[in-house]
This record gives sequence, C-alpha cells and structure tokens, in this order.
Amino acid sequence: MILPPPFTGSEYFNYKGHFSIVLLALVDSDYCFMFVDIGCPGRISDGGVYNQSILRQKIETNAINLPPPKRNTNLPYVFLADSAFALATNIMKPFPGHHAVDTPERVFNQELSRSRVVVENAFGILSSKFRIFKTCIPLDEVKAAKITMTCILLHNFLRRSNTSRNLYTPDGTADSYVNGELVRGGSWRSTDRGTGITPLNGVPRRSTENALETRVNFMNHIFERRNNSQA
Repeated sequence: MILPPPFTGSEYFNYKGHFSIVLLALVDSDYCFMFVDIGCPGRISDGGVYNQSILRQKIETNAINLPPPKRNTNLPYVFLADSAFALATNIMKPFPGHHAVDTPERVFNQELSRSRVVVENAFGILSSKFRIFKTCIPLDEVKAAKITMTCILLHNFLRRSNTSRNLYTPDGTADSYVNGELVRGGSWRSTDRGTGITPLNGVPRRSTENALETRVNFMNHIFERRNNSQA
C-alpha cells in the first residue's frame, strides 16, 4: 500500500480499494527471494504483472536454464503458482472449483498448496520483521519500490548468513510439518496482525493443451505415489 501518486488518476488504485504497487516474487524452499519485480501499478492483476516481466520472457524462451525432465518421466521442472496466474507447461496452478475428498484433483491441489505455503511464510516473515509493510508506506511509488527492494535484500542476507540466520528467524518462525501434516503455527503469524501486503486479483484465461496435459500428468503421478505409499 502506498499514498496516491499525484497526477496518476486510478492507475495505482487496486480492487481492494486502496493505492498500491505490485511485488511479484519467486521464492525458494529456504524462504528467500530468488526474483522480484517491484513497482507495477496496483490495478494490474497478478497475471498481468507476470506477462510484462523478464521472468516470463526467460521461461518462455527457455533462457532460464531449467534442467530437462528427470529420466523415465514426462514431468518437467515447474514453478508453483496460485490461481491468479495462467497455467503453463512450466507453471503449475490448482485445478479450479471444488473436488470431492480423495479424488486425484483434490490430492493434487492439496500437495500444491502444501508446497506453496513456503511462499506464504516468506511474505509473512518479511512483513512481520520489516514493520513498514504493516500499513501504507507514506512515500511515492519510486521510493516505496526502493524500500521494498532494500528490505528483500536484507531479508535474504539475514537468512543466508550463518551468524544472523537463527537470530532473524529462530526455530518456530515458519510453519512446520508434524507426521507429514502441515501445522500453520509459525511465530510470524502471531505478530502479523494486519499487513499492507495483500493478494492480487486474478484474471481467468485459457490454458494451452500442453499445459493442461502437464498438469494431468503431475496429478496422476502424485495420486499414484500417494496410493502406493498407503498400500
């Protein structure tokens, strides 16, 4: 959230009813930010921001150096996204709608959600440690973007430094798994009461046949693996 930039009309006015800039982020499994795009006007959807980003260009031109699929599988390496993004061969999102318990689609959505909780935790830790994200940043869009980037760089440094990692994020900061079940008990949740970081609105769009087939392949692989582990 930011102050209304002068002479911009509704360009930065989002669907939540306030002015904002967008932080598009790619997060790794260690709660660090691998890629960020900061500063798009808040009226643009998640998918719209991604479509304009260098990340999309590199993924679609195969310039991001993703490894080939593992031997004896037809499953490519993918990024996990929420429903606001478009399904693509290298970007997986949940199946839309509601699905009955223990159906392949439901199991796939559950596994994707369990994995994507890392993203939720990364954003939660960032906003709970850097309190400027608790409310509207009282600066223009350019300065707000620079402050956001600075906080992300500091977050990554503190997470990756052996001397600061446990001080910045001690055990229990992030959610954990107990007997294979996700427990949303990260300490950042108890301090994150109210934040200026809000999810963006998605825009429905058609997916390619190749992307749909890839998601079905992942669904079948996950469902079969689960059944085999329970046998």
